[in-house]
Amino acid sequence: MRHVIALDVGGTGMKAALVAADGSLLHRARRATGRERGPDAVVEGILGFAAELRAHGAEHLGEQAAAAGVAVPGIVDEERGLAAYSANLGWRDVPLRDLLAERLGAPVALGHDVRAGGLAEGRVGAGRGADRFLFVPLGTGIAGAIGIDGRVEAGAHGFAGEIGHIVVRPGGLPCPCGQRGCLERFASAAAVSQAWAEACGDPEADAAHCARAVKSGDARARAVWQEAVDALADGLVTALTLLDPRTLIIGGGLAEAGETLFAPLREAVRRRVTFQKLPSIVPAALGDTAGCLGAGLLAWDLLTPPATSTTSTTTSRR
Repeated sequence: MRHVIALDVGGTGMKAALVAADGSLLHRARRATGRERGPDAVVEGILGFAAELRAHGAEHLGEQAAAAGVAVPGIVDEERGLAAYSANLGWRDVPLRDLLAERLGAPVALGHDVRAGGLAEGRVGAGRGADRFLFVPLGTGIAGAIGIDGRVEAGAHGFAGEIGHIVVRPGGLPCPCGQRGCLERFASAAAVSQAWAEACGDPEADAAHCARAVKSGDARARAVWQEAVDALADGLVTALTLLDPRTLIIGGGLAEAGETLFAPLREAVRRRVTFQKLPSIVPAALGDTAGCLGAGLLAWDLLTPPATSTTSTTTSRR
């Protein structure tokens, strides 16, 4: 069966799949990224994992993969195929696309993890059918993927969609990016976990605990949660003012709280809009498979590029 290799590389783990043309996952696998062994070992681990997937496809599906897609974190130069920088993985300017193509003997697409997840959500997930969407996963940090007519925009330098670094609280908490008051310092799952741990006095408490406490009526939890929702709404309204998306797709760990997040968030955004058109605000549909599915879509696009819109658009990324 014709298929492609899909790899989603994270800071601690890698998710992989063999993906058919219709998007079905024919085989899945996971393994540790192994960042504690250093960046060279991480790269070799990716190459070895991909080779194992190629061998599995040849043995069990009757042919080798037609192409491969890999999604990685950090700064990604997709045009040149470089994993340009990742603080978590410790690499700089790794020619990962060419290294994988040489190892596999097949064409390879390199993409950014959040943009790949947004591509999947836009084509086969919560944004399916939307000509313009913004995918925002709320995890350790906050990033974004700008979807336009079935593609996700990277920007001129690979930074489009960095909504987590919109300043929503000027002069606020310092951010590793060098600014103060960035959205991800207030509304990421990590930020909520930290704020709730301090509020409740339990250093092990996290955002999921906070969400449960909100549902039970805990006043301290509600205060922490509302601060995060208000900051997120401020950032999202800035984004929708600039991008005018039809759909806002919210994913990541914080979105697992369901309506505990979405009900107050929709109301907070509604209160803030004036002339802007209010988009649909929906939960992501694909969970932690989004990045892997997106990598698979990037690989299939190498073989059968998707049809492009005939309308004139100005494109823009994470």
